[in-house]
Amino acid sequence: MTDPNPPQVEEGREPPMVDEGREPPVVEEGRQGPSRNHPITRLLVANRGEIARRVFATCRRLGIETVAVHSDADAGLPFVREADVAVRLPGSTPAETYLRIDLVLDAARRTGADAVHPGYGFLSENADFARAVLDAGLTWVGPAPESIERMGSKVAAKELMEAAGVPVLGNLAVGALRDGSSLASSGSGDGSSLASSGSEATEDDLPLLVKASAGGGGRGMRIVRSLADLPGEIEKAQAEAESAFGDGTVFVEPFVEHGRHVEVQVVGHADGVLVLGERDCSIQRRHQKVVEEAPAPSLPEGTRAALHEAARAAAAAIDYRGAGTVEFLYDAEADRFFFLEMNTRLQVEHPVTEAVFGVDLVEVQLQVAEGRAVGPTSRHRASSAAHPEGHAVEVRLYAEDPAAGFQPQSGRLASFTVPGVSVEFGPLAGPGLRLDSGFEAGSEVGTHYDAMLAKVVSWAPTREDALRRLAGALARARIHGLVTNRDLLVEVLRHEDFVAGRVSTDFLERSGVLEAGGKADHRDATVAAALALAEHTRARRTVQRGIPVAWRNVVSQPQVTRFAVGEEEVEVSWLGGRDGYAVDGLVVIAASTDRVVLEADGVRTAYDVVLDGGDVHVDSAAGHLSLRALPRFTDPAEAVASGSLLAPMPGTVVRVEVEAGARVEAGQTVLVLEAMKMQHTVTAPTAGVVTQLDVTPGTQVASGEVLAVVEGEAG
Repeated sequence: MTDPNPPQVEEGREPPMVDEGREPPVVEEGRQGPSRNHPITRLLVANRGEIARRVFATCRRLGIETVAVHSDADAGLPFVREADVAVRLPGSTPAETYLRIDLVLDAARRTGADAVHPGYGFLSENADFARAVLDAGLTWVGPAPESIERMGSKVAAKELMEAAGVPVLGNLAVGALRDGSSLASSGSGDGSSLASSGSEATEDDLPLLVKASAGGGGRGMRIVRSLADLPGEIEKAQAEAESAFGDGTVFVEPFVEHGRHVEVQVVGHADGVLVLGERDCSIQRRHQKVVEEAPAPSLPEGTRAALHEAARAAAAAIDYRGAGTVEFLYDAEADRFFFLEMNTRLQVEHPVTEAVFGVDLVEVQLQVAEGRAVGPTSRHRASSAAHPEGHAVEVRLYAEDPAAGFQPQSGRLASFTVPGVSVEFGPLAGPGLRLDSGFEAGSEVGTHYDAMLAKVVSWAPTREDALRRLAGALARARIHGLVTNRDLLVEVLRHEDFVAGRVSTDFLERSGVLEAGGKADHRDATVAAALALAEHTRARRTVQRGIPVAWRNVVSQPQVTRFAVGEEEVEVSWLGGRDGYAVDGLVVIAASTDRVVLEADGVRTAYDVVLDGGDVHVDSAAGHLSLRALPRFTDPAEAVASGSLLAPMPGTVVRVEVEAGARVEAGQTVLVLEAMKMQHTVTAPTAGVVTQLDVTPGTQVASGEVLAVVEGEAG
């Protein structure tokens, strides 16, 4: 059983549990890791959250000791507690902590780790990090640094794949930036540059896609539908890529409308390349995946086989070793596909492949790293050795508000339960639900990292069964304290086009699920919240507890409870007396502090209510609603001036584009915030004059803080 309080290694102190006599493994020249059959005994995961917990779970099954590294912001998260040894990395930003190669290697040395697993993101595709791990005499759980380098630049990787016979989309050349400076081809990766080749981009090439050459996850990507917008979008993509990956190099290619994102899981080993099927990852927002499944639905068998063979050729072209993913853009209308990139690491969505093939991909990674033959893992199903069994679907649960442009959320996760979970952090032994989470109830979700809370995976004999099981579990989940994309995920899983397998990367926009979620009628849920609050007030009485809630000798007017729902203010009118509660249009069947049952037109609905300070969370078959109870009277000191631009979330100001006293037009950019590795533009709500500007680049701001004031023009 894992120690709930692992030994901590503070900067400047000697670590506990270090085997001083342990000899480092011998690294043979030209090999990607240790000598053959050298067993890993203590593994450091150079990552955080959910992926750290995932790797730890396999290590516990195999008897491998674990080491966590953590930032100050992550000190209270579960992955730190679950490790055998934990090392603090001072600071909170990625640049101060998880991106510091020197600190990570020092942690490995001080704890006696003999291997390093990079997880995904951060340093996972950094060839210099892989090389430094090997140079330190440690086992690197990943591909050779040379393989990472060859696939690390999307520009160079496309050239390599084209030479290997894999279909690619050509890059386009671009004329000039807004300031007139040239966008000459570089692709060097030093600073912000644009790698361009081929023909000049024209109106006929529209729409275009600007992409970061390094990294992924949707960062540094922009769709451009007008050539006039292209220079500005390139600048934004360069800035975002430089911030996220330390490399601002971007390139431009044609954007395929209604395309599908299909990727193939490969495992390179001494005897060749093992292909473990494909995944469809077409449901995306901001170019980031939110729903993934295996096998890919509605895919012609000939195309499926061609994708597998192309992925095998891609991996073989660089003598790839370990788990990797080859991503393709599939044009369903023309039944053709193009190479996008190769991720030289474990993917976020690896659990769906584990489910249908009955393997543990982390264990496979360890087998390759130890120089052993790739064979059955501890969760291997013999029946799935060559072909996928059943269907698996994964959703990414994010702390974000889909109704506000998927704005990331931060704060305390008050409640977090998903019903019916069969296993956590491990391949499913049979049909059921799997949960891989980085947080738990009570965890603080900060602004320094990605907003993903968890992944929920369903595996069943058929796709229809998997979708229904997953949608039902999400609908019954209790996730409070932060706005999430849970209800949107349920809408997607139940949408007729998605159920029919009609998927594409623009599904969220064309399907109408975003608009449907924003138009949900939560009137009855607000009534339930008001009555639960009333019952809470009655329960807190110290005298006259027998008197009915809101009882009056002579009733002159109803009681009014006010709530804030997002940026909207709502009022609930109700009456109380000897006969219970009365609300227009509803029959109150029962009411307590945590459950309210209402009847409308003969249909009864139960509402589960959680009171968390001033916040009220209501869950029902209609979904989740989060409200904040408002006081009857507002403190004048808390009022903000008209025209105030408030920070939509905690973050850092990275750019200010106006000065105090400047005149601005409606929609003009005032400043840019960076939070959770994404940039967010704050614009003027109306034409007017900037009368107040309280921030400069580098300023840290809290959610709701006044950034600037734009005084509108009279008349």
